[in-house]
Amino acid sequence: MDLYIFDYGECDPKKCTAKKLLAKGWAVELKDPKQSRNCGIVLTPLSDIALSPNDRELALSRGLCTIDCTWADPDAKLSDFTNGRALPYLVAANPVNYGRPMKLTTAEALGAALFILGEERAAKNMMSAFRWGPHFFELNREPLKCYREANNSGEVVKIQKEFM
Repeated sequence: MDLYIFDYGECDPKKCTAKKLLAKGWAVELKDPKQSRNCGIVLTPLSDIALSPNDRELALSRGLCTIDCTWADPDAKLSDFTNGRALPYLVAANPVNYGRPMKLTTAEALGAALFILGEERAAKNMMSAFRWGPHFFELNREPLKCYREANNSGEVVKIQKEFM
């Protein structure tokens, strides 16, 4: 599955998981938000549609993209992105936001999406690049497995309510 990142360059480069993924060749950097229109799925917390296993074929054929930014003034930043999907409820394992719900790094978001889309091995391999990466899957073991078994976005939303 091809992975893409659009990086607004707003975070500390030493802590930026997007920059590390790009440097290690896990993802390709998009230079213009309009390039995301070629992607199958763009992860965004503002989407009304939850990522589900139904999105697998689209992501396999056209890729999975995430946006690395601080999410300040998201409407202005997200106007050029289409094909959005939101990740369901998950807890962060990164050192900055450990234990906080929905405060995921770009790496955690891509790792979770890969897992939900049936690419567990790739997700865990990618996240092993971070000291805390494997712990992300330990913290979220049950919800991730349930989300991966859902039939559609509606079921993912129902499942997430059980974990919230």
